[in-house]
Amino acid sequence: MTPDLAIIGAGPAGLGAAIEARAAGLSVVLIDDQMAPGGQIWRGAGQVPGARRQLMGPDYAKGRAVIDAFHASGATYLPGHVAWNIEAEPLAVDCAGPEGSRRIRPGTLLLATGAVERPVPVPGWTLPGVQTAGGLQILMKTSGLAAEGAVLAGAGPLLWLLAAQMAAAGVPPQAVVETLPAGRYREAARALPGALRAPGPLAKGLGLIAKVLRAGVAVHRGASGLQIEGTDRAEAVRFRDAAGRDWRLETQTVGLHLGVVPNPQAPRLLRIGHDWDAGQAAFRPRRDGDLRLAPGILMAGDGAGIGGAEVAELEGRLAARLLAGGETAGLRRRIARARAARPFLERLYHPGTVLPDDGTVVCRCENVTAGAIRRAARDGAAGPNQAKFLLRAGMGPCQGRTCGLAVAALVAEARGQGMQETGYFRIRPPLKPLPLSVIAAAGMAEPDFPPP
Repeated sequence: MTPDLAIIGAGPAGLGAAIEARAAGLSVVLIDDQMAPGGQIWRGAGQVPGARRQLMGPDYAKGRAVIDAFHASGATYLPGHVAWNIEAEPLAVDCAGPEGSRRIRPGTLLLATGAVERPVPVPGWTLPGVQTAGGLQILMKTSGLAAEGAVLAGAGPLLWLLAAQMAAAGVPPQAVVETLPAGRYREAARALPGALRAPGPLAKGLGLIAKVLRAGVAVHRGASGLQIEGTDRAEAVRFRDAAGRDWRLETQTVGLHLGVVPNPQAPRLLRIGHDWDAGQAAFRPRRDGDLRLAPGILMAGDGAGIGGAEVAELEGRLAARLLAGGETAGLRRRIARARAARPFLERLYHPGTVLPDDGTVVCRCENVTAGAIRRAARDGAAGPNQAKFLLRAGMGPCQGRTCGLAVAALVAEARGQGMQETGYFRIRPPLKPLPLSVIAAAGMAEPDFPPP
């Protein structure tokens, strides 16, 4: 028989939904491209030693309890399975795992596909040794390793969290280089009264900054002109601080970050309409007040708009509650409270509109520069899809995940149009690269998933 609910993604939203749905007696299949549940935010939380969980902080340690509850729920779990195709009518999900591809026909589908880090295309960002801040954090979660002498650059809560985690591990970063423009803290203060209705996130953020400063980490604010130097790998970070002083920090490890944005691949594959959210500087899929994208398809968590782990888990539970016909008012109040700090954070950490110079590579997979994208736009490319046709931008293994927003922003700038008009890449299956043999065999077998 088909499951009542199929979930794609095993982060806070997917796990919360699975636990709640099983408690209501629904049959559940959870599809996870990782080998263990937790998503990015709780990656490895169910497996790593307790000392490392505590080192990563209380929010990470909480993931262990949620993962244990998921395992005890009786949901069918498919680890190491990539959901590579989704069809809306009739509803079906093709996923590829160790034994090939299989098709699942659920009664309802929940997308819990989370967020991706915003690209930070600066000169030198393609050099070995340059990673996203999230990549450095994954290294800590999975292996307990932290790079010595690292420089963390950009803006966003994750920079401070990672710096504090590295300090707790005894390997603090050499410096945090914050690229927020002068006056941004004053601008964000206008949204402070609303954030104080639920001050937990603000208190947490201030605590992280205090830990970083106590560890003796150098903090450079108001940085501009960020670039990474090196020949065969990263050798130094250059920038100008708010006082106009030029800096060169020698390092072989750089963690770049400008916040996270909704992962657009799955809803765009389903041709769900998206709107440009100026506050989050990202596209958001259109969903109604009951988390519905389309008949039989819901979305919960950061994939529908950045809210953080607590909001994601609560939205997952809300999705299951809606499907089971349970009471939802209490969950909705908790979600609203958990979102109270978002307007403040979005004003404070808004990435702004600084775009890379012409010589900077934007599409790393196909080695396409910002200048080439601007020229294509001036020559008639009205959006990212036309730029893709002319330049192959977005056609590499990442399929636009890394460069999509940057390509769209460059086209919008060159043509003098808004992001809504410019749009985004058109996504087609497979959602991630797969062997042709897997695709060729798709649909030949549709295994039955009996209820637990």
